[in-house]
Amino acid sequence: MPIDPYSEPAVGPRHVAIIMDGNGRWAQARGRPRLFGHHAGAKRVREVVDVCPTIGVKYLTIFAFSTENWKRTQVEVAGLMSLFRRYITKETRELHRRGVRVRFIGDRLRLDAKLVGLMGELEDLTKDNPGVQLTIALNYGGRDEVARATKRLAQDVADGKLLPKDVDEETLPRYLDTHVLPDPDLVIRTSGEARISNFLLWQSAYAEYEFIDTLWPDFTAAELTRLCQSYGSRDRRFGAVKT
Repeated sequence: MPIDPYSEPAVGPRHVAIIMDGNGRWAQARGRPRLFGHHAGAKRVREVVDVCPTIGVKYLTIFAFSTENWKRTQVEVAGLMSLFRRYITKETRELHRRGVRVRFIGDRLRLDAKLVGLMGELEDLTKDNPGVQLTIALNYGGRDEVARATKRLAQDVADGKLLPKDVDEETLPRYLDTHVLPDPDLVIRTSGEARISNFLLWQSAYAEYEFIDTLWPDFTAAELTRLCQSYGSRDRRFGAVKT
C-alpha cells in the first residue's frame, strides 16, 4: 500500500531529514584538518539514530555527500570516500543489531566499486529490519534525482508502459530514489547556513525547516528532541484553511 505523504503523527515528525553541515569549520576552529571534522560528524550519526525511536521518528534521511561535493579538493574527496567505506564496515553489525533498515539514495555510477558493494551488502542485510528507516544520501542531488527520474519516466512512455496523458504530479514521485518513503515532515540544516543545497527538492515541498547555528559534530540527541517537539506545535495546513 502506498505511503500517504501527508499523514503525520499527532505529535512530532514521522520523517526527519538532516543536512549535516559544519564539519570542516568545526575542525578548523580547533586547528585540525577538515577530515578530522568529518570523522567527528560520522560519530554523531549513531547518537541521532539511537534517539529516533524514543521521539517517534520512524524515518531519518541524512545528507552525506552531494553531487556538488566533487568540487572539493581531491584530498578531501578521497578522505570522505575512505570514511564512508570505514563507516559502513564498522557500523553494519551494530545497525543490524538495533533493527535499523538502511537505504542509500543518489547516483552510484561515480562511486568506486568497493563502496557500492558495501552499500548493497548493508541494504540487503537490513532490508527486513523493522526499526528506524535510515536513508543515506550519497552522491545525491535533488536536480540530478529529478533528471534521472524523468529519463526513466520518458523511457516508460516511449515503451508504451505509460501514456503521456496519465503523467501528473502523482506520477513522477514513483520514479524518484525515495519512492518507498514518505515525504520529510521536518528538514534540519546545521551550521547556520539558511539554504537547502539541492536536497530533496521535490519531496520537501511542504516540509517544515529549521536552520540552526550548531555545527554538525556538536549536534546532540537533546537538540533533535527539542526541534521535534517544536515541530509538534506548528499548524500544518498544506495550503488549506482550518475551520
